[in-house]
Amino acid sequence: MEAPSALDVDYVQRKAPAVPKPTSSTSINAEMELKRHKNEIGHQLHDLDQDDDVDDHPSKVEEHEVDYTFGDSGSQWRMTKLRAVMRQAEESSQPIEELALERYATLQEFDNAREEQVELERRDTYGKDYVGKVKPSGELFRERQQERSRQDDRGTYQQHNEPPQPPQAHAVNKQPPVRTTVALDQTALNRLKAQMLKAKLRNASNAAALEAEFTSAMAHMANDKEPGVVVLGAMENRMLAGGRRGEAKAVDTKRGRERGLVEENEDMSIEDMVREERRSRGQAGGEGQRFAERIAKDAKFDNDLDYLDENASKLAKRVQKSEINLRNTAIGDFQKMGRILDACPLCHHEDTNTPPVAPIVSLATRVYLTLPTEPEVSEGGACIVPIQHRTNLLHCDDDEWEEIRNFMKSLTRMYHDQGRDVVFYENAAAPQRRRHASMEVVPLPYRLGETAPAFFKEAILTSDEEWSQHKKIIDTLSKARSQGLGKMAFRRTLAKEMPYFHVWFEIDGGLGHIVEDSNRWPTGDLFAREVLGGMLDVEPQIIKKQGRWSKAIDPRTDGFRKRWRKFDWTRVLVDG
Repeated sequence: MEAPSALDVDYVQRKAPAVPKPTSSTSINAEMELKRHKNEIGHQLHDLDQDDDVDDHPSKVEEHEVDYTFGDSGSQWRMTKLRAVMRQAEESSQPIEELALERYATLQEFDNAREEQVELERRDTYGKDYVGKVKPSGELFRERQQERSRQDDRGTYQQHNEPPQPPQAHAVNKQPPVRTTVALDQTALNRLKAQMLKAKLRNASNAAALEAEFTSAMAHMANDKEPGVVVLGAMENRMLAGGRRGEAKAVDTKRGRERGLVEENEDMSIEDMVREERRSRGQAGGEGQRFAERIAKDAKFDNDLDYLDENASKLAKRVQKSEINLRNTAIGDFQKMGRILDACPLCHHEDTNTPPVAPIVSLATRVYLTLPTEPEVSEGGACIVPIQHRTNLLHCDDDEWEEIRNFMKSLTRMYHDQGRDVVFYENAAAPQRRRHASMEVVPLPYRLGETAPAFFKEAILTSDEEWSQHKKIIDTLSKARSQGLGKMAFRRTLAKEMPYFHVWFEIDGGLGHIVEDSNRWPTGDLFAREVLGGMLDVEPQIIKKQGRWSKAIDPRTDGFRKRWRKFDWTRVLVDG
């Protein structure tokens, strides 16, 4: 078989496949496409056109499943945690997102807690039957992401449209701005110190920064030699609070207009009377001093019953002080209080960072324990003192009283371990002197501890005037037991504006007495020292000698600390 000849083969050229022509719609889109010249300034439209696909399909928030429901058993703990973050943000002026990341793993968990807070508030508003959400939907977290994306787009737009910088002949070395310390007042310093102490106790990450800021602020205040102007407000003197709109009226005479004199307004409303009573309540001297001021204004006063009857309405008027006199009184009180604080041996002087003169045996957050002055009536005593300068212990708040009671419990256990009873007392018979409040602790033998209430009761009945407006004996211990007042018996029975003496035979209460005539009351702690010294048969020279704290090292401190260490409850605050 032979192959065919080449002449017999036909060579055929096939037609190439036809390329499909673009449809009319594609050409229309090409013609309508956005054209941008290279010299055109606005680029944002073209960028938006390129990002259409991204915007049309936004990234979905990752699903975050939780194993709890709103309002369950752990809801209160989550709300407490959330409120702590918000409160810390308000106090420290830091971004709340940074503080949230310290306590939460992610911001989504923080937003879930916020969402639960909103839902719980709605349930409180609309009633228990209202249930809007059961679990977090991630709505707040999506809003956060959208806001972040808008800010990123805004920053990109500003970066693209920033005008070009002109060429410079030489480079300029920019020095970083020098950080200056802002001068803080005493209130701001106290708040900053409180934040620093809390951060140290919690081992927070910003503890070192707060300590450095507090140290620099204290140094700036110590180096500031310029005389400052002290602005006094209602915190310094209650008479400066608000305005005396209806309480007094101006004296419309030449002398009154020149000196700014005022007189009592006889047409006061009930609201004005209440406002005046709140403003003047608890002032030094009380009604007796105001009556003396009215007598001093009357040049024709005669200590006669006929004169008092005829001028009863005149003497009943309240002497109103002018604005100048009120300011001068406030300045005088402020200066007097400043001198008292500078000389107080129990205060911590923050302006010079000087600790109290009294030796500190144990320090809590609001109260500390120290040793009494020598000579002691009974060896091994102590003294419980609030850190802030208080006129008496009734001015202390709940946190301070909680720490005071902790010290009382621990000291009672320590003395009972030594085979002794204990008595606590406070002498606040002279509030006008504004001494630093303290609770004296005196250990006694067991045989005398049982008879101590009888000794103090007899001494109180014979110490003050025979006739008095108040009850001679205020038994706070019986009120704590029978009336169910418990630990609040002392604070709810006595008034903080009154001079008083109180002795505790137990932690909840004891005996109290209102001192009506301070001239007849023994000075200092002499009353309690006489009673306790008579019980213990102490020599008279030791009883009458009331010592002072000195800056020298007290040799009693080391021995007391060794006995106290076993019962020191403040170690929990430091050791955890």
